Amino acid sequence: MKNRLRKGISVLAASALTAVSFSSVMPANAASSSDSFPFVIEGENMEGASLWTQNYGPNPEGYSGEGFNYLTNDTASFTVNVPEDGMYTITVRAAQVLDKGGRVETVKVNGNKTSLNMPYSEEWMDLSFGNFRLKKGENLIEFPSEYGYMAIDKVTVDVAPKHDYSLATDVLSDKNATPETKALMSYLKSVYGSHIIAGQQEIYGGGHKNNYEWENEFLKNLTGEVPAIRGVDFMNYNPLYGWDDGTTERCIEWATKRNGIVTASWHINIPKDFDNYTLGEPVGWQECTYKNYQSGQGSLSFDTRNVVVKGTKEYDYFQLAMEDLAEQLLRLQEAGVPVIWRPLHEAQGNEGNYSDGTAWFWWGDRGAETYKEIWKLLYTTLTEKYGLHNLIWEYNSYDYSNSATWYPGDEYVDIVAYDKYNVEYNRGDGKSSGPNLLAIPAKFDSLYRLTNGKKMVAMAENDTIPALDNLLVEDAGWLYFCPWYDGGEDGGTAFLGENYQDYDELKKIYQSDYCITLDELPLDLYSTKEPVVIPDAPEIASIDYSEKYHQVRFTWKPVDGATNYGIAVYLAGKWRIQTQSIAASATTYTTPKNLTPGKTYKVAIAAKVNGQLTAEQAIKHAVTITVK
Repeated sequence: MKNRLRKGISVLAASALTAVSFSSVMPANAASSSDSFPFVIEGENMEGASLWTQNYGPNPEGYSGEGFNYLTNDTASFTVNVPEDGMYTITVRAAQVLDKGGRVETVKVNGNKTSLNMPYSEEWMDLSFGNFRLKKGENLIEFPSEYGYMAIDKVTVDVAPKHDYSLATDVLSDKNATPETKALMSYLKSVYGSHIIAGQQEIYGGGHKNNYEWENEFLKNLTGEVPAIRGVDFMNYNPLYGWDDGTTERCIEWATKRNGIVTASWHINIPKDFDNYTLGEPVGWQECTYKNYQSGQGSLSFDTRNVVVKGTKEYDYFQLAMEDLAEQLLRLQEAGVPVIWRPLHEAQGNEGNYSDGTAWFWWGDRGAETYKEIWKLLYTTLTEKYGLHNLIWEYNSYDYSNSATWYPGDEYVDIVAYDKYNVEYNRGDGKSSGPNLLAIPAKFDSLYRLTNGKKMVAMAENDTIPALDNLLVEDAGWLYFCPWYDGGEDGGTAFLGENYQDYDELKKIYQSDYCITLDELPLDLYSTKEPVVIPDAPEIASIDYSEKYHQVRFTWKPVDGATNYGIAVYLAGKWRIQTQSIAASATTYTTPKNLTPGKTYKVAIAAKVNGQLTAEQAIKHAVTITVK
């Protein structure tokens, strides 16, 4: 049965080349299996490798071993044996002197491929391919020559360090944030890295025959639980075809009546024919778009660069759009409802994967610098002009080599997020269809590194919800997940359907202690009171037995500020406080005589500090004893 967390969580291409100069060509020996880490193999000793001492072009000096392997036409590989499933780093000491613009290099781990761009380097450099999950036993590591021409001196496999989730701050970028917003941010920080919060995007625009609870009802029927986070979109509040679809009212009801959390995006529309648009005039939704100008669906006459230039039509339009938006967000603020606010999302889009290299949406179609200026304009306008202080600003990032150049800055961002869609492309799991249960730890690592761990990392949109086992083993501590809405009988993209979700895994994660659902959010989630800090319990330092009298004496480490102590014993399936009258100066307690010999008890020491009893914390330090 799933434990309730409310008690425990408070607000708390090159063409092929031939060798120019090398000492000799010899068959490589396969690396012997090893469970000693760091595991290091010389490049020339990999299976399929050759021994080189002279590189094409500038020759890196100071190689280890007898030389190095030059990755040309053959795949180089080795196996490594690990004791348990876990995360490991793969680092290559390498050089690349063929392409000054960088060259794509690839590693395959048990058949799954990862590629990155290796910069030009005439000297040996440590190139990290990232963290990978290795299974217990033998694992095959391969370096295929897809683009190749990388000199490999040696490869190191090591245990990946765990993320330090305590580095993430709960201090909001907005120094004037409302008490409710601070309380929510504090709660998010308290569960980050130890739990994942369940979320779900609602359909909008009257889908599901105006049943905006369709997704929640579906999940309740399937898993027995309702997600804690409701995802909404304020796209329909705009100066063009704008209409009130009840989004604001649903947000208020969700937070104030159902004690849930709200996250919101903003697909802000612009007129397709912007040249002939008159500010303030209504425009049918069919004549509006949020796509980029080069996609064929966007507005060729709307210049995104002008959004931040006063006196331009684009600037004036964006001001109107922010005014409409602020009206709704102010209603939420007045109702005491904070929002995980994700505007201008997916700005970098699928950069590098389209032939024209453009982003998906108009707010990203003029590059990183323009985008950051728009973000800052939105931030300062909402907070300073409209006095909106109920927003937790969430920035959507990617993990391309230049993604960091899009980041608006720590002073404008509270949470960083990634949108996971890897069922239909870029799967990485070796399958061609069906749900993709990967926890995508490499994506998490990238966003974690973006702020050196200082900001919490969320999965703001996704298709398949990752499998519980993957999340735990791969140390991918996403703050929350939030599948996009299901089109259901009204059409659309069915991200809750079996093509995207493994229902057994979906039920498993929803019903796990790791996942926080709606009924597990603390009742004081939005409390404006300072949280009560309950002190930790004392730890038992020693246990002594009296075999003559069948007694047990406990000695514990004292706790600062304790007014008295109590003994907690687990009997008949229940924790009981045996006594609360032990003096604060005491550090020992002896049980009554004649406890049952051979019987096993669980025992803990509780303390009372500032009127707060540490009984629940004491259980964490409980010890099991068998009476002699």
